[in-house]
Amino acid sequence: MQSYDDDWTDSQRALYDECYQAGSDWVDDPDTSSDDVQHVINLAEADDDAFQDAEIDYPALVDAVTQASGVSVTSVPASHEDPGFRGFTDGVRDATADDTFGL
Repeated sequence: MQSYDDDWTDSQRALYDECYQAGSDWVDDPDTSSDDVQHVINLAEADDDAFQDAEIDYPALVDAVTQASGVSVTSVPASHEDPGFRGFTDGVRDATADDTFGL
């Protein structure tokens, strides 16, 4: 389910929405491996403290943020407070069947 931070701006909400859709579409792509889906679900389920202000250069996530923002990025903050990261991981998790990967 899509969820915004209360203090996000309209542009942050739009970035979240576009990355959410990209994550959903990515899961449905037959070329996406189940190992890749599991990796993103693990990111979605991880606590932000585990990331310790890390940046992630996971290609599908970077591509989604680049397309959604119109700005070429090489990494994305690994934080559920970041609308690109959270949108993509929420989209992947929500598009994955409930009986898959123990969800």
